Amino acid sequence: MKKLHIKKGDTVYVNAGNDKGKTGKVLSVDPAKDRVIVEGINMVSKHTKPNSKQPQGGIIKKESGIHISNLNLIDPASGKATRVGYRMEGDKKVRYAKKSGEEIK
Repeated sequence: MKKLHIKKGDTVYVNAGNDKGKTGKVLSVDPAKDRVIVEGINMVSKHTKPNSKQPQGGIIKKESGIHISNLNLIDPASGKATRVGYRMEGDKKVRYAKKSGEEIK
């Protein structure tokens, strides 16, 4: 499986596409397709038939996947977009923000 620079729970900045400039929390990651679902980003209209959850059916808005190359991680120190680096601290490999050098948890 591929190693991606973004994980579930991270806060990301969208740097390309219709939602450029927005930020959101990562809900899920699909490494096979290099796609990420971000809260409130890339919303699509989905037509649903009536079922037990939606007795009326109709059109619902939900998040769709966005390619991982269109996202940057938010730096915990400055709150701006940054690239991600990896370094060894003792025997553990940790992610850090390239702008500030601060560890990403």
